[in-house]
Amino acid sequence: MELSDKITINAPKDVVYAALNDPEILKQCIPGCEELIKHSDTELEAKVVLRVGPVKASFGGNVTLDTDGAPDQFSLSGQGNGGAAGHAKGGADVTLTAEGDQTILEYDAKAEIGGKLAQLGSRLIQSTAKKLASKFFKSFAKVVEQESVA
Repeated sequence: MELSDKITINAPKDVVYAALNDPEILKQCIPGCEELIKHSDTELEAKVVLRVGPVKASFGGNVTLDTDGAPDQFSLSGQGNGGAAGHAKGGADVTLTAEGDQTILEYDAKAEIGGKLAQLGSRLIQSTAKKLASKFFKSFAKVVEQESVA
């Protein structure tokens, strides 16, 4: 499954990049996130509870950041396990472009799923993934814009 999108955030690029590295901001923006622990500048651990169609699962997982091109671009990869519900792994490439006082955030993500979740059908999984990504980025933009004004 592949997802990509572009969003304009009303905040400078350095503020957006800092927010993408702030576990407290990420925790409040990630749908269903119950816990987000930053082990280092490049390693995070998360616990997320999600409902996908009839399946509700608690996922535990790890995310690794590759910040070689930061703050203009970076990538992340991760994997999570939801027990009987299944597992997921994937990654994303993120690009930040300054445009005046705004920042254009673009991402290309790929994910693979297995277990019960994979049996639900690709349409349901794809639409749920798009909704979750949209919800995250709308929430992220709102939080970052409020932080930038404050």
